[in-house]
Amino acid sequence: MYTGISQYYVLSIVYISLLIMAYINMYVLVPMFFFRTRYVLYFILLVALGIAGLNFISVIMSNFEEYKIEEYRPKKGGLYEGVMMCIPIILVTTTVKLLQKWIKDNERITELSNLTLNMELNELRNQINPHFLFNMLNNVKALIRTDPEKASTVIIKLSEFLRYQLYENSEEKTLLISEIDFLSNFLNLEKIRRENFSVEINSETDKRMLNSTFIPPNLFTTFVENAVKHSVEIDDKDSYVKIKIEVENKKLYFICTNSQNPNYSISDKNYGGLGLANIKRRLELLYQDQYSLNIVSTEKEYIVNLIIPV
Repeated sequence: MYTGISQYYVLSIVYISLLIMAYINMYVLVPMFFFRTRYVLYFILLVALGIAGLNFISVIMSNFEEYKIEEYRPKKGGLYEGVMMCIPIILVTTTVKLLQKWIKDNERITELSNLTLNMELNELRNQINPHFLFNMLNNVKALIRTDPEKASTVIIKLSEFLRYQLYENSEEKTLLISEIDFLSNFLNLEKIRRENFSVEINSETDKRMLNSTFIPPNLFTTFVENAVKHSVEIDDKDSYVKIKIEVENKKLYFICTNSQNPNYSISDKNYGGLGLANIKRRLELLYQDQYSLNIVSTEKEYIVNLIIPV
């Protein structure tokens, strides 16, 4: 026991030291290591933090030995008592961070579900609309007379397009190869409707990787729709949409390039509007700060570069 005001100094130092240890655990160790499933490293650093904290408290208290009433005698159980004192602090702080993360994740899941539902409804309104279907059916009708084989191909692509939109689109995850096939069908159907329009989808990634990688459905649709819409040339010159998709080092690289008229500059607002704002928010909810979206507009091209973890 300490005499006079020294006992308050000692208590203050002990409490401040324990508070600092608690904050380091809550805001450094738990987010950077425990939440990222690096449990062994988290445990090692936690033990190191506890030893450093207890040693610091011990050194500080040794400086106040002259103010003790009774003679100082080190106790064998001192380390044990220190560890028992630290355990509740570690448990409480870790539990608080886990609870905060659980609440935040639930909020993200709820918002993501609502946003995805709204986007799906908008996709259905924008893509599977009578105007689109009537145009495609009229094209098929004309092709039946002139090129029955091509008409059959169009019908197959249209059925695959509709099947993906109505069924696979409702799943939480879809195969990357399915998403690529959907984009290919969508662009090829659009190509039938337009003259002087070329499409290109490239991927050098191994087919096995494409068939084993899962992504949220319709993640690229908004970008491709906007590319198709704004690649139309008002002077009937050749227009194009080029897509490149690669998977490397657990990251997916999506590049969508469309031609644009140099006399008509496209801004983010009229290029994407609400759809682009929604997809950006969806990316934030899905990947937080682990994705990269870069949009560049040049005189003749509009380029979307997206990188996401897979």
